[in-house]
Amino acid sequence: MIQNPILRGFNPDPSILRVGDDYYIATSTFEWFPGVPIYHSKDLKNWKLLCFALNRISQIDLRGVDTAKGVWAPCLSRDEKTGLFYLVYTNVYGYMGQQFDLDNFIVTAENIEGPWSEPRYVNSSGFDPSLFHDDDGRKWVLNLDWEPRPGYEQPGWIVLQEWDDIAGKLIGRPVRITNGITDRGCVEAPHLYRHNGFYYLMTAEGGTGYGHAVVMARAENIEGPYEPDPQGPLITSQPENFNARHIIDCERPNRYNPDSILQKSGHGSLVETQNGEWFVPHLCSRPLLPELRCPLGRETAIQKCVWNADGWLRMADGSNLAKMETAEADLPEHAFEPLPIRDEFDGPELNMHFQSYRIPMDGSWVSFERPGFLRLRGQGSIFSPRHMSLVARRIQAFSIRAETCVEFEPWNHHQSAGLVAFYSQHNFYYLRIYRSESLGGKCLAIMKSDCGEQVELKETRVRIAKSTPVYLRMETHTKELQFSYSLDGSTWSPIGPLLDMGLLSDEYGFIKFTGAFAGLFVQDVHTQELCADFDYFDYEERV
Repeated sequence: MIQNPILRGFNPDPSILRVGDDYYIATSTFEWFPGVPIYHSKDLKNWKLLCFALNRISQIDLRGVDTAKGVWAPCLSRDEKTGLFYLVYTNVYGYMGQQFDLDNFIVTAENIEGPWSEPRYVNSSGFDPSLFHDDDGRKWVLNLDWEPRPGYEQPGWIVLQEWDDIAGKLIGRPVRITNGITDRGCVEAPHLYRHNGFYYLMTAEGGTGYGHAVVMARAENIEGPYEPDPQGPLITSQPENFNARHIIDCERPNRYNPDSILQKSGHGSLVETQNGEWFVPHLCSRPLLPELRCPLGRETAIQKCVWNADGWLRMADGSNLAKMETAEADLPEHAFEPLPIRDEFDGPELNMHFQSYRIPMDGSWVSFERPGFLRLRGQGSIFSPRHMSLVARRIQAFSIRAETCVEFEPWNHHQSAGLVAFYSQHNFYYLRIYRSESLGGKCLAIMKSDCGEQVELKETRVRIAKSTPVYLRMETHTKELQFSYSLDGSTWSPIGPLLDMGLLSDEYGFIKFTGAFAGLFVQDVHTQELCADFDYFDYEERV
């Protein structure tokens, strides 16, 4: 059996592609850089991070982008005739006043690992674009055409428009093909497929929360009319039918289903194996109860499906409830070597699982100039919307240990460095070395941000001797996080109280769409010159 989720911890909006015996999934990254991880599998069961598609500011400029904005819902595809890979994606800048300010782009590559091209502009009418390559060689862009006008049904319509690949632009006018296959509302995430003489439209409906679902419709003509699947949702965590048209709320906690471990199941894509089996990877979450908070964010699960006699896709077990297990594909198992727990920072490049916040990890602030250490130059504060010296990786299990050793000598109160449990600049816990004027020198203490409000846990302060390396550790246990420190790497002391992991969740304070990270941070908002040297970074999953 395949155990779900297959991509754990902040891997939403999966778009799957098969090329021969190889499978690839691209997921959303929002404000994190580089953008759009591409995962590789041979058996749909075991997955490995292969590359990131968007690794240049010219492809994705995230400076100033707030949390939950940035790269949404990439769609990965390939032209079977030319062999060229395509990735279409959204960069969301803001959505105040019911207006979505965004741009959609297409990049291409001859090899899945890149290099990916400079972006070509597509449109700005709405998010979740996809690209469909028809059998006749024509290409079509689908996206949600956002409806900002009061009194009109929101969020809008799924529209279809032809893409001229040679001219690099849309041609003709967009055609509305559905404003919802079901009555759950919040239609989005369109993907189009050709099968047995029909065009099959797969969308997400019900909002990317507890009423989420994967739904389908079909038509003989690409422009429709599209006939809804009479069953309703193909995959969901909430099988009960409901009508939420005109309701924009995407979270819908009242739709929580206590009979399902996987929640928020929706936003899927479809793949056929080389042996004629069908699978749908889809978004899901595993909330902490009873608070319904998801520090691991939205993840990716997969369900095996079959076509019935009437030509509709069904989950292989006969239900439409997303499961923690699904039948394996008839493919040889292909496991990958597990990642080492410790990164020794031997250079010359960072572990691929590390990402930065909005800006590239370039030589202007990241270096291996000191052998065996990662040197980070401080820039803006940990609240900065533009330039933050943060190197972090996803937390992908409910119980983990993250650890480092840092050498840092602050001489000004504007300077700090340490270990951070980070959701965004609005929500984080930060075990930091800094200079305390009241204690007369170098100190260690915890700071947190609670929905953007800075909170100093002054009772956690510890005086540290000058020129002393400090070992820092964080351990999570489902709902709780504990920081500790050591001055010799062997004798550890807890620092501060047990902290609430719910603060690092999608649902805390206001709705967001990413997940918790563990990472290394340095700031110097005095001169942006002071560096911290990190000797290693451990990431170990306990469950």
